[in-house]
Amino acid sequence: MLFLALDSSATASVALGRIEGGQLTLLAHRATTDTRSHAEVMSPFVADVMAEAGVSGHDLDAVLTGTGPGPFTGLRAGIVTARALAVAWDLPLYGMMSLTALAEAAHAVAREAGQQRFLVVSDARRREVYSALYELTETGYSLVQGPTVGPASQTPTLPAYGSGTSLYPQDFDAQPGFESLQPEASHLLRAAARLGASALSTDTSALYLRESDAKVPAARKKAGS
Repeated sequence: MLFLALDSSATASVALGRIEGGQLTLLAHRATTDTRSHAEVMSPFVADVMAEAGVSGHDLDAVLTGTGPGPFTGLRAGIVTARALAVAWDLPLYGMMSLTALAEAAHAVAREAGQQRFLVVSDARRREVYSALYELTETGYSLVQGPTVGPASQTPTLPAYGSGTSLYPQDFDAQPGFESLQPEASHLLRAAARLGASALSTDTSALYLRESDAKVPAARKKAGS
């Protein structure tokens, strides 16, 4: 199956890959380190990976989007783009928690280090982090707790992977080499290959985890007569 994956929960990324027999062949990938240009780059990234692989939308079998957690504006950019493409090309659309991408990138190293449980962490701003707790299984890993948002000091004391660890090093047992790791579309594809298409969720609801900063203006008071 030919999958197009998008994630804009932290940075923005798009990946195109073929999943066969539980294995992923990554065909093209684009990502930015900027956490504030999601709307500007998502569509161009899609066009780039499709052109690099020499495929059209009608060659695809499915679209996969990261569902967060993430900030409101950035996270919406990826999900809305994925939904629009799925409708335009009449394709199945799947959602996956974006922190799963971090777990996918980290679990093999955690296994080699003998870490039965591990934490993945990304920046939630406001001096907080998004986190999720995973446990190794015979075939990979499973979610134990999360996703949650809160101060770094309130997270479990476990080996931790992801960019959030570099922001608050005093609060995490940060694992070397993973301090700048962000959720990326290519790792979502690897997780999808591990799970199999039949196990993917069709829920693409955004995981915001907290209220928006935007407030609805109060009704104006009527002028006195």
